[in-house]
Amino acid sequence: SLRFNALFYHLLLPLVPGSNVCTSRGASTCKQCLDVHPSCAWCSKEDFGQGAAGLSRCDLKSNLLAAGCTTSALEFPTSKLQVIEDRPLSNKAAGATQDVTQIKPQKIHITLRPNDAKRFTVKVRQVEDYPVDLYYLMDLSYSMNDDLTRLRTLGKGLAEAMNRTTSNLRMGFGAFVDKPLSPYMYISPKEAVKNPCYSINTTCLPQFGYKHVLSLTEEVGRFTEEVKKQMVSRNRDAPEGGFDAIIQAAVCKEQIGWRPDASHLLIFTSDAKTHVALDGRLAGIVQPNDGRCHLNSDNMYSKSTTMDYPSLALITEKMSENNINLIFAVTNPVVTLYQNYSELIPGTTVGTLSNDSGNVIQLILKAYKKIRSKVELELQGVPEELSLSFNATCLNGEVIPGLKSCSGLKIGDTVSFSVEARARGCPSKKKKTFIIKPVGFKDALSITVTFECDCKCQAKAQPDSPKCSNGNGTFECGMCLCHQGRLGPHCECAEGDYNPMAQDRCSGPAGSGGPQSAICSGRGDCVCGQCVCHSSDFGKVWGKLCECDDFNCLRYKGELCSGHGVCNCGFCQCAPDWQGENCNCSRRTDTCMSSVGLLCSGRGQCVCGACECTQPGAYGATCDKCPTCPDACTMKKECVECKHFKRGKLIEDKTCSRICEMFVVMITKLVFWHCCGKSILFVVKEPDCPKGPDILVVLLSVAGAILFLGLAALLIWKLLVTIHDRREFAKFEEERARAKWETHLFNIIIESTEDSMQSLHTLKYANMPAPSYTHTLTHTKKAHTRSVLLPFSEDVFYYFCYTLLLPAEQKSSQRKGWV
Repeated sequence: SLRFNALFYHLLLPLVPGSNVCTSRGASTCKQCLDVHPSCAWCSKEDFGQGAAGLSRCDLKSNLLAAGCTTSALEFPTSKLQVIEDRPLSNKAAGATQDVTQIKPQKIHITLRPNDAKRFTVKVRQVEDYPVDLYYLMDLSYSMNDDLTRLRTLGKGLAEAMNRTTSNLRMGFGAFVDKPLSPYMYISPKEAVKNPCYSINTTCLPQFGYKHVLSLTEEVGRFTEEVKKQMVSRNRDAPEGGFDAIIQAAVCKEQIGWRPDASHLLIFTSDAKTHVALDGRLAGIVQPNDGRCHLNSDNMYSKSTTMDYPSLALITEKMSENNINLIFAVTNPVVTLYQNYSELIPGTTVGTLSNDSGNVIQLILKAYKKIRSKVELELQGVPEELSLSFNATCLNGEVIPGLKSCSGLKIGDTVSFSVEARARGCPSKKKKTFIIKPVGFKDALSITVTFECDCKCQAKAQPDSPKCSNGNGTFECGMCLCHQGRLGPHCECAEGDYNPMAQDRCSGPAGSGGPQSAICSGRGDCVCGQCVCHSSDFGKVWGKLCECDDFNCLRYKGELCSGHGVCNCGFCQCAPDWQGENCNCSRRTDTCMSSVGLLCSGRGQCVCGACECTQPGAYGATCDKCPTCPDACTMKKECVECKHFKRGKLIEDKTCSRICEMFVVMITKLVFWHCCGKSILFVVKEPDCPKGPDILVVLLSVAGAILFLGLAALLIWKLLVTIHDRREFAKFEEERARAKWETHLFNIIIESTEDSMQSLHTLKYANMPAPSYTHTLTHTKKAHTRSVLLPFSEDVFYYFCYTLLLPAEQKSSQRKGWV
């Protein structure tokens, strides 16, 4: 309802004839009419409204033209925007750096009438290979001795690492300790003044505030040489005077050598706290720091003992003026403190330095990468009468209301910001110029605003005009502006005159009720038919019937219009970032952004800058706490189903767009991606798989395969066994055949006679050892001679020898001796 009321007030009310915002505010001059609403116009025609009741010179343009006002007599200035300079963005810092453009447009002229607005777009791109000036500012107190030793060997490595990001690098060096005054330094014994390390039996430099050692140079060798020459000093108290050094390093542009067309990096290294503004009073220093360069001929800070330490506000101003990105490289005990400083100084980063500065190269590279991955707009010289609102378009075209920064960018990315400029008043100087620029950039957008608060007819005003009752007023814009004490349309009445017939013109229509039925709404006197409003301690009262004031508007927490708007005739005119009848409803949504980049963690709605949790069980400032909510994967799964596949429970409930405000991007490979101010859900694509096979078929197939393999194995085993048996049997047969007599060894020929006697001879060897074998020879009478192959044995051998070798007479005699 609040949003509807605001829209009704700004859009519908001026369009209702006879009852619009232009006629309801009682504007009596052209200037007042222009202040009422951008849709209001003024008719300066002298005879306008004569003979017609209820006509007002301040009305809608269409109503005035319909009532007889001529176009030439119409005062209706309009807001305009003109782009004066609009060079295209550069891609790379090649050639002359002064030709590089990182922001467009470069110059705009805006003409605004009161309460009107114009919107324009600013585009920013960080080009590749942009020149870099790196100034190393080091704490040389005694506790940094080991850091100095390590830095002496890191100069070349730092240059090589930075050269991977830019081909145009220059490096410089400076050092600081603290103000050489008590109680910051040792003054006793006397030797400690020249040698603060006297009490610890060593030698070090006398204490100094800040000294510039080496101007920015491309010669890395000189950087290393100068660092090797440095020695530490020693101060008395724990905090250092680093802020003095930061200011001098920033503003002494000629001595340091800052190039106008380069990125400026100021590396601040320390292991201790630092003094801030008003700490100088401990040493009796009351003069504030003026933010100017005070380096003497020896490149030493000459005002160290006479000027106080700078404030954070002064450091912020000088960093912005000189386009310097400050990097705090500090040890772990003081990291939290410097992180708090960085939140107050735009363009500043903090890194944790190891005890001996061994990680300084990685720290600087990480900080530089972080700086280059973020674009943040800053404003310079914005008039008080002008209000600006921003919408950022960072990546994937998503518009983020209320933000003027983008992070997670790569070099070469282009981001845009939609800027609305609204005139909230009329300054004494009608033309003013202000700057919009990215933090750390030299490039800037120059915007000139002309406040169109006056009517052209005011320049033709006639003081003491005879048209105003013989010079009792000034004739301006078609009507008389009466002198003090004179009243009436033509200044014909004096305040002391009384005419009862004119009282009717000082009250509202009869029967209308309310305060308007009383004369001058009960807050003024009717003089010559005109209301003279009373003054009030609460504010201003005005209007034709004294019906308007600037104090009778709705309040919130005791403040008129919640402190976010102005009261105008009973209505709150809210500032651009606020809405509602009492301007207590914020339009900003960045206050509802959770740490994961989701608006109200995806569990609620952002209403008036605060989260209203709609998910049951969710609570917290950003609805980030929810013990009973589904886990993150379940919610994201439902969002993927509804956002990408257009299905699921959220589609059925019609809550997809409300709950799932993240972008869904389908990818084939999951990679890391960081973005600030929005939520992008990356979903890894997987191929759609066909329907799974029948389980029964799979089981039967597996069982059949196992059976088939078993049978095949048995058959193979049987075949191998058979082959093996056949080979063994063949070998056996071969061996058995070899056991028989060879025919060529013993071929015994037995002579057979024709008688068929069968003789059995038993042979005995008388002259041999007892034989173990006997041989029985059976001769079968045959008609022919046969050759018989007998198995070999000892008996047979001797028998053969006997038969074949002995003479016949001996054979006969020997036979007789055989048994």
